[in-house]
Order: sequence, then C-alpha cells, then structure tokens
Amino acid sequence: MIWFLRHGDAEDGDDDFERPLTEKGERQSRAAGEALAALGADIETCISSPRVRALETARIACESLEVEPEVADELSGGEFDPEGLVAGRGVVLLVGHEPDFSQAVCGLTGARVEMKKGGLAAVDGRVLVSLLRPGQIKRLG
Repeated sequence: MIWFLRHGDAEDGDDDFERPLTEKGERQSRAAGEALAALGADIETCISSPRVRALETARIACESLEVEPEVADELSGGEFDPEGLVAGRGVVLLVGHEPDFSQAVCGLTGARVEMKKGGLAAVDGRVLVSLLRPGQIKRLG
C-alpha cells in the first residue's frame, strides 16, 4: 500500500525549495499523522521530498507513526515512479507535491484526483482506496 501525503500549507517566498510550513501547515501535518495512526495504517517507511515544506510535513506526521522520514530527490518535483520508489518497503508514506501526486495516483489507478495541501490518498495495487481532504483528516485524528 502507498499513502500519498501532500505537504501542508506553506509560507510564500522567492526560494521555492526553502519555504517552511505555516502554523496551519504544521496543524495539517500533525493531523495527518494522527489520522494515519488512528486508521491503523501501519506505515513502515516514510519517504519525503527534500523541499523544506515537505520534509517538515513528513517529520511532524511521523511523530505519531514512530517512523523516521527518508529523503528522495525524485519527490522534489516532476514525474517519478512510485512503484519503483516503494518496492520492497512494505506500507509506505510518500510526502511531496502537486501536481506530481495527483498524476502518480492517476497513473497507478486511472482515478482523476486533486490532492489538497495536507491531503491524503491511499493506493493499494491499482485501486484508489481512500482520498481524504484536510477537514476529513482533522476529524479522524
């Protein structure tokens, strides 16, 4: 199973790589981790984009999951191979960006989705199992 978590709300800035989370983004990230724990997602590995807002999201979400995030440059922006990235790693949480995650979910399942900031999607094989918006995630956590 692959869980996709789009980074939380981030500050504006000229250096896109260095934009940190806002307080709202921190809350979204914490709620995502708590929701995954409450759902019994049993995350074995977390892989994050190196961009500051994504890595902060991963670190905050993983506090509830007792997993230490790894960094993968291929999640920094552009197309990537989700199946290749997670192969042999069990249940994986990927933390990254749009439009990359919506395209990855579509490529795996055929489903047209739009990942909101702080939103989650779960894909099992070729099936979209769950698509959660931040408001739904907050209620789960």
